[in-house]
Amino acid sequence: MAVRQRLAAVVAVAVLAGGLSGCGGADGPAPGGSPSESGAPTPTPSSASPTWPAKPTDRSPHGVLLSAQLAMQTARRAKVSYRLGSDAGSGPLFWQPKTALQVKRSTPAAAEQLIVVDTVAYEGGDAATAARLGGRHWERFSGAPGPDGHREIPYAGLIDLLNPVVALAAATADGTTAQYVGEEKFEDSTVEHYRVSTDAARYAAAQTQLGPARREGLRTALAPGASASLTLDLWLNDKDQLVRLQRTGAGDSGRLDDSVLYTEPGGPLSAQAPAESDTVDTGTRSIPPTAR
Repeated sequence: MAVRQRLAAVVAVAVLAGGLSGCGGADGPAPGGSPSESGAPTPTPSSASPTWPAKPTDRSPHGVLLSAQLAMQTARRAKVSYRLGSDAGSGPLFWQPKTALQVKRSTPAAAEQLIVVDTVAYEGGDAATAARLGGRHWERFSGAPGPDGHREIPYAGLIDLLNPVVALAAATADGTTAQYVGEEKFEDSTVEHYRVSTDAARYAAAQTQLGPARREGLRTALAPGASASLTLDLWLNDKDQLVRLQRTGAGDSGRLDDSVLYTEPGGPLSAQAPAESDTVDTGTRSIPPTAR
């Protein structure tokens, strides 16, 4: 096997900690962390890098993908660059212990930027929003309460499509077929390419950590045109970390073609809420699961 480039060790990292002041997510507020000026939690810096798990001895395609799932759970965060159909953007994503996302869209949208910190979201960050809001650049809103009384995570459908742990849970679910495609060059590194055959229903059903509504929203997003099959292509680096994900599928009236790149897993990333003085609070909002 060719020698592959090692990622540089990360000296300083940022760990998302704490819940929103007065309104925790489904897991409740986490200890630690300090609310920002706007009342949303901000990442708390740490001097320690993640402790990466050792590679398992099972190097079958299924065993390697299980190792990748553990590696990305350990990473907790990464920078994503994505194309989901006609929508594209990039920025840091945190998937554990709390959810946070900060993306700048590179395709036309109602707002140029989106920030999600647990159950609160901010949209705007552009001149058009400032003109509409009388000089302030951001609209702030909270997720609507769900049937269990916990507030929803805004844009959860987008987050679930970007979350690498969600993709790897689907890739290792019962009933899937995984195969090793081979070694390939990716940027300056050598990566291992794996391919998994599944379908949207099985992909969503594997997400036992999600509630029924989010699983159904994920299934719908992954089955445009009622596509019956779904192919996952996954590229892993020498630490079994996911560096690229591609999902493809086709139906009678639509086609799925998603691509997500992951860089700086476990790196010094942050997702910061805007200053309260630059936001307009628009109350509570429920975001459709297919919203981007």
